[in-house]
Amino acid sequence: MALWVILCTLTALLLSGLYLLGMFRRQRPDEPPLDKGTIPWLGYALDFRKDSSEFLKRMQRKHGDIFTVLIGGYYFTFVMDPFCFGAIVKESRSKLDFRTFASKLVLQVFGYKAIKANYSILHALSTKHLMGDGLTVMTQATMENFQKLMLFNLSSGEEKQVWQEDSLFHYCYNIVFRAGYLALYGTEPHQGADNKEKANEQDCIHSNQLFHEFRKYDRLFPRLASAVLPPKDKIEAERLKKFFWSMLSVKTSWQKDNVSGWIRDQDQLLAENGVPEYMRDRFMFMLLWASQGNAGPTAFWLLFYLMKHPEAMKAVKDEVDKVSRENGQEVKPGSPLINITRDMLNQTPLLDSALEETLRLVAAPILVRAVLQDTSLKMSSGTEYTLRRGDRVALFPHMSVQMNPQIHPEPHKFKYDRFVNPDGTKKDFYKNGKKLKYFNMPWGAGISICPGRFFATAEIKLFVFLMLSHYDLELVNREEIPAIDISRWGFGTMHPVRDVQFRYRLRF
Repeated sequence: MALWVILCTLTALLLSGLYLLGMFRRQRPDEPPLDKGTIPWLGYALDFRKDSSEFLKRMQRKHGDIFTVLIGGYYFTFVMDPFCFGAIVKESRSKLDFRTFASKLVLQVFGYKAIKANYSILHALSTKHLMGDGLTVMTQATMENFQKLMLFNLSSGEEKQVWQEDSLFHYCYNIVFRAGYLALYGTEPHQGADNKEKANEQDCIHSNQLFHEFRKYDRLFPRLASAVLPPKDKIEAERLKKFFWSMLSVKTSWQKDNVSGWIRDQDQLLAENGVPEYMRDRFMFMLLWASQGNAGPTAFWLLFYLMKHPEAMKAVKDEVDKVSRENGQEVKPGSPLINITRDMLNQTPLLDSALEETLRLVAAPILVRAVLQDTSLKMSSGTEYTLRRGDRVALFPHMSVQMNPQIHPEPHKFKYDRFVNPDGTKKDFYKNGKKLKYFNMPWGAGISICPGRFFATAEIKLFVFLMLSHYDLELVNREEIPAIDISRWGFGTMHPVRDVQFRYRLRF
């Protein structure tokens, strides 16, 4: 009898293990094509992490515009039909929920345990402070910090002809990150004009130190998010987390001047919702990465593409100069520092299009929803599928929309005016003669769209506007377009595998 019980127990454990490994999963008649790979539980995890884009291209060629694959114990249904995107991103949270996946990710990479109110707090305060009148305030604060960091003081005739050389990715990421950080998290306090210069110097030193530590963490981020860090890097990641929890702590923020309402109000509401102080410190780190992790790399690609395409550089620079003149902000010897306003940023359709085109080429998020109950999805072909409860549904717009030649002809080419009509209005886009709503999705879409997208756009445009206004820019040695770091698929703006050299000198 005892032997029989042991055998039954072992059999049950074996079957349970095989079930967890996905051995018994079968495609139902109304479900998308199922491809589990050859390795139990892992499925296609190694292929996906090696190069997500190439893996998904292969699966699409094999299965079509919808398919379910096993990746590290989870079943992901990828939808490549852009006419289905609206149904997915607008589906109720009771069926498709992005917070389930996002909460696990932020706990893993930032050590922050989300509460139910986080989403509503973040969106309400982003609407208040990073859009409308609040964005006007933030644009001015960011502008002042760009002026502080970029040091437009080389105005003598002798210095005008001196070319300065630097690494473009590092330069852009460094300046944009630091200006955004100071605008959001505050500056060193000072009393009186005599101490202002010292406070500004401290801001420059402190923000530069913070950036260098941030870059260390940023390099680890893709593998940290994928849970594939080796032991040595895990130790480093934990060290960096603790560093940022300390440097961005709410106690530190309370001692700063000019802390943005976006940061201040979120901390207050989290405290009112019972979030302990140590966890709010971690939330501040999450906000730093969310707000500054993609702006600098995007600015790099935009300036790089403009320098690679002289006709684009001339058109955008002419537009920038025209807007400056019309607003009394022309840059010339002896004139005050240019002060770009939010109104001025709203007068640049060519710069807007060039930025949109840059994002089309290099922004590659993967949008994920947890399937909380069986959900029907109708494809543009008319075929209807069921998304199974417990699975995840995912979109990869970079491949299915942004690089789709049926939507964007010659998709690998940078066309600065792709998104604008000759009269300055925005273009519409079509696939197979049918108008598309989702033709470029660098910020996500629906309920999970990036709440800070307007601030990020303003930040990038401010930086590029300043660079084009003050400097002549050119690449050194006719730099070729660097390859992208494929480990960053799915995490926002792609990084180059190598930096490129550029040089700049004052225009006037």
